[in-house]
Amino acid sequence: MGTTNHISTKWLGNMAFESNNPSGHTLRIDAGPDDGGEGSGFRPKALMLSSLAGCSGLDVASLIKKMKLEVDDFHIETIANLTDEHPKYYDQVTLEYHFHGSNLNEDKLQKAVDLSVEKYCGVMEMFRRFAEIEVKLVFHS
Repeated sequence: MGTTNHISTKWLGNMAFESNNPSGHTLRIDAGPDDGGEGSGFRPKALMLSSLAGCSGLDVASLIKKMKLEVDDFHIETIANLTDEHPKYYDQVTLEYHFHGSNLNEDKLQKAVDLSVEKYCGVMEMFRRFAEIEVKLVFHS
């Protein structure tokens, strides 16, 4: 039997919700003005992309530490295509890993990203069930 996560999501009125997290933090979810909301919180589908990048980012950050790699900065750009028909979902997702530094070990960074994408990142595995995923690495020296 696996671990169970339990999240409580409370309606705040109109189109806004507050959702908790096992970390003890809460986040606000809201629809945009076009959909009757006030845009005062995160959009649910976009949050999925943050979860994907965050999950993989944690893996890569941990591997950068373990492999003692010199990286001044890194960020992940996540570009996703939403289908036209309801229910709309992401059918294609591109993740661009941008690494900055004057002494980047490109082979080892590629290995770190590969390990995350292929082995460690559970959110990536969930996305694979419904989306085509493309991964790119960009090195900035």
